[in-house]
Amino acid sequence: MNYYSDYIGKMAEELSRLPGIGPKSATRLAYHIINMPKDQVKILTDSITDARENVRYCKCCFNLTDSELCPVCRNEKRDKTQIMVVENPRDMAAYEKTGKYNGVYHVLHGAMSPMLGIGPEDIKLKELIIRLQGDVKELIIATNSSLEGEATAMYISKLVKPTGILVTRIASGVPVGGDLEYIDEITLLRAFEGRVTL
Repeated sequence: MNYYSDYIGKMAEELSRLPGIGPKSATRLAYHIINMPKDQVKILTDSITDARENVRYCKCCFNLTDSELCPVCRNEKRDKTQIMVVENPRDMAAYEKTGKYNGVYHVLHGAMSPMLGIGPEDIKLKELIIRLQGDVKELIIATNSSLEGEATAMYISKLVKPTGILVTRIASGVPVGGDLEYIDEITLLRAFEGRVTL
């Protein structure tokens, strides 16, 4: 039985299609939007429409941008000889928040997953290989530590190493503040293999 307007029900249904939004959260959001002042709702809907119509891929790194090049690629102070490969724009944003990386990026928009039928041609890998024909000294692979991320990292490494470009992989292991007893075996093994001299 539907306890509210069909319009609210339809809005909640559409909101629940968003990642991480279940039916209860979607219903709460729908009620919140209905109770917002109309001018705020218009600002919200306009911002969604404007973003969808104007955001596109950076022609160089494939980050999301509203101009031809993203701010990182436009920045003349960035080291263009160092490229960090990430799976999605959110990963890139995470590294940018550290404020410690001064190179540029390449966003794959996914990772290889034979089980899901996602191969090298389904991510921005061909575009990466084209970029590597320029003056690149180091390729930092920063894909996730998932099975798909590891497979993608290995594939890229095998593809790029014969070119003479230095290929590195981000370190992974025990997180700061993590208790060893709760860490899985693969993470512990990678932490052990990546150990450094003190």
